[in-house]
Order: sequence, then structure tokens, then C-alpha cells
Amino acid sequence: MIRLKWFTVLLLLGLTACSPSRETADTLVINANVYTVDSAFSKATAFAVKDGRFIAVGNDEELQERFSAGEIFDAGGKTIVPGLIDAHCHFYGLGLNQEVVDLTGTKSYEEVLARVKAFQQERNSDFIRGRGWDQNDWEVKEFPTSKELDELFPDTPVALERVDGHAYLVNSAAMKMAGIGPDTAVPGGEVVKESGKPTGVLVDGPMALVDAIMPKPDKETIVRALKAAEKISFDYGLTTVNDAGLDRSVIEIIDSLQQAGELRMRVYAMVSNKPENLDHFLEQGILKTDRLNVRSVKVYGDGALGSRGAALKAPYSDKPGHFGAMVTPVADIRALAKRIAATEYQMNTHAIGDSANAVILETYAEVLAEKEDPRWKIEHAQVIAPGDFDYFGEKIIPSVQPTHATSDMYWAEDRLGAERVKGAYAFKDLLQQSGLLALGTDFPVEQVNPFHTFYAAVTRQDLEEYPEGGFMPSQLLEREAALKGMTIWAAYSNFEEDEKGSIEAGKFADFVILDKNIMEVPGNEIPKLKAVKVSVGGEWVK
Repeated sequence: MIRLKWFTVLLLLGLTACSPSRETADTLVINANVYTVDSAFSKATAFAVKDGRFIAVGNDEELQERFSAGEIFDAGGKTIVPGLIDAHCHFYGLGLNQEVVDLTGTKSYEEVLARVKAFQQERNSDFIRGRGWDQNDWEVKEFPTSKELDELFPDTPVALERVDGHAYLVNSAAMKMAGIGPDTAVPGGEVVKESGKPTGVLVDGPMALVDAIMPKPDKETIVRALKAAEKISFDYGLTTVNDAGLDRSVIEIIDSLQQAGELRMRVYAMVSNKPENLDHFLEQGILKTDRLNVRSVKVYGDGALGSRGAALKAPYSDKPGHFGAMVTPVADIRALAKRIAATEYQMNTHAIGDSANAVILETYAEVLAEKEDPRWKIEHAQVIAPGDFDYFGEKIIPSVQPTHATSDMYWAEDRLGAERVKGAYAFKDLLQQSGLLALGTDFPVEQVNPFHTFYAAVTRQDLEEYPEGGFMPSQLLEREAALKGMTIWAAYSNFEEDEKGSIEAGKFADFVILDKNIMEVPGNEIPKLKAVKVSVGGEWVK
């Protein structure tokens, strides 16, 4: 009997020795509908994660035989895509917006005033701030004036930012503090006046006068804002955000929070074009960690179309004699481009109007002629003259926001005219010319929801399915292109295609589990998609 037991043990040991030992993984995801977004846009049903990275991608049977894992996650057949990247947003700004009056979606100036009044009754702030109004959404589509604000708040300064961030409505108390009067004129924008007196609306350049007298957020407020923005972004499946314009102080707080494990969002930080920022970062060189990438400068070429600040080659169709304005003078843009081209940093320039785009594109082409793989970006690339599309290609990448097209379509032709609007929001033409598009939202100008980005790109409709067939339907993107624009192409535009943007072995385990199949669900259901679970580096963040 004893000999028989020993024989059984030896037999089992022998069989174990003959079987290859299984590899270990932290997590094994199975029974999934995985769009890997690799070079073949292939699909899979399973993948393994270890130490924060994908280590294998394949099918259920293969990976279950190959790996033992601390967690086996059955996806129940749900669709999984790479972690979503917002290629142009204002992440920190979104967080700060949680501290001010929310004016998004207001349908009249009266509603704006009511929200401000309710906010002040609750907060009793020494300086009232708000953001999100858009006169184009009102029945009377004209800029408001400070008259009503002065009546409500004669002594408390008020600054209400337009939805696009390119105009303020301020009251007389704020104008007095900022030194704004009938003779005030600032290059790169407009102090809107009636009968020679300021109305309270400041477009682009003069906004800096008010910025200078606003209370600055302390570190506690900055940290609270970043964490608030992270929670909102994770809820929608975003795992990397490209923040279009940050100061050194905020970037350093982001870095410290990430290093301490208190901020898990990956951030591609564009440095705001200010002397103190550039002197530090261009001298220091690229700052790169697993969660932070600082290697670009955000520059403002012109203003916005909605506030008629975008710089056009010919006058606005709905405002004769008005061309908009360059926020950064042309000579400064050219000098700055030469300075940045002498480093490893990108230049990422906001350009809306066809005149601004022409200036930026010509400047880029000149300074990048001898530079290898610079990947400089045109942020928005919103209105392009017919002959200027040819500038886009390997060295110059368009970074666009599909929801801008569906937000602006109601009045864009009024601003531009029937002929010029053909070169606006021309995503398909830009894709064909450049070979890729980086897609973003520009939140909080638009909603954070990346599924709205996808929907606008592939349908060119608003959430009410208007217009039938889509706005300028020749510029529709295919779903594969839209998903690439929110993942691998966005990663490429950040020089990060080897570490994120697709579900492939060796890359960060950033992925999103969706409630429905984004590649097959009917178009009108795309905006209702939900991110069920979200992983950043193999860690569940939702």
C-alpha cells in the first residue's frame, strides 16, 4: 500500500514536470469583444495584464491555457476599446469650472442673470466668476451688455466667460478695477463699445486686463480642481487628456500629485505661451514620466468664430468690414516658431480663421523644412482656404474637435458665406491630406463626453439628429477613423504611439469596457454609450 502511494506521487510529479508551467499575470480579461486598434485593426477576445501593461492579446482558450492570473475578469461579451484620449481639452479648466457659475445651456441673458444671482446668494463671493454663455443660443443673438449686471451687483466685480473662452462679459465694477474705459484699446482683440462707451464685452486681447485683477486660485483650489476633473473624465472613459495650455505651477502640481499616486489620469501638457513658462521648459527640455508628457507649447493664433474673433482673409459675411484679429502678432508667431524649432518641443497653435491658418501653416512649413518628424499641430484647423490644405502631412498634424462642427453649424454659414464655409470643419479632406487626425472635444467649451465626439464625427448631426444626412455630409468620417482619432492617432500626435493608443503587448493597460458595441450600434445610440469600467495601467479607476 505504501509503495502504491509513492508510485502515485511520483507519477503526478512526472506529469507536472512534463507540462509547461503557466505564466503569471495580474489580470486576465476574457469573453470580450476587443477592438485592438493595432495596425491591422484586428479583434481579439482576451488579453493579459501584468505590472500595468498588456503582456498578451489573443483568444480565450489560448490565453487561459497560457496564463494563471490573480484576477480573471469575464467581460460578458462586452466591447473593449483602448483607453480614450482627448487630443484637445482644458482639463484643469474643467476642474476650475466646478468652482464658478455654470452658464452652459442658457437660452437667454435673463437665464444667465438668474443663475449668477442664485450662485451669489449661496456663495457670497468677493469676485463673481462664471463660464458657458453663448449668445448664438439665445433668441436675441447679440452680445449682452453690463447694464443688468451693474444693477444686480453695483459693487461686486463680475466676469462671465463666453463658452469658447474668447470673450468676457464684465460689469462696471470689474472694468473699474481693471482700468477699462472709453479710450481702452488692446491689440489682438476688441473692447466692444456703443456710443463710445464699453458695453462690458471684451473679446480676446483685452480679457488679460481682467485676468490680472482676478483672485488667483491657491494650491488647495488647484488640487481640488484637478481631482474633480479627473473624476468627470474617468467616468467617460478618458485615460489621457491633452490639456491645451498650462502654466509651470500647475504642471508641477500635476507631476507631484501623479508621483504621490493621488492623480492617476495621464496628462499631455501643452505649456502656455508665456515668457516665464518657455524660459523654464525650453531650457529644461522634455519632461516625460509614465503619466506626464511635457514637450509642446500652446500658442493662440486668433480668436473664435462664435465671437467673431477668428482672423479671416475677407470680412465676415454677417459683419461687413470686420476681419477678426490675430491674438499673437504675426512677427511674434514667426519668432516663436524659430525658437521652438531649435528644441525638441512641438508648437501647437490655435487657428480658427482661414487667415490665421494660412499664417501658421506657412510659418510651420518654413521653420520645419529641415526638421525630422516634428509632428507640430494646428489646433482646431477650423476654416481652411482651398490652397492651404496641401500644407498638412507628416510634419503638420490637424487636431480637430468634431462637436464644434455640430455646435456651430446653425450659424457658421452666416459668418463665412456659402463658398468659404466649404473649407470649414472639413475633417474628411484633412484626413485625406494628412493621413491621420487627432480628435478631441475642447471641453469645457463642449461637453466632456467622448462619445459625442465619435457621434459628431460619423454622423455630423446634433443630438436631435439634425440635419437629416448630416451637416456637410461629404466630411463624414468612417467609424474606424473616428476610433483611431481618439486612440492611436491621438497617441501618435503626442509621440506616445509606442506606449498607448492600442491594445498590444508592451503598451500600458489602458482600456475601456463599453455597454454597447461602438462600431455597430445605430448612429443615434452612440451618444448614449456608457463606459462601464475603465482601466489605467491595469488599475480599475471606474
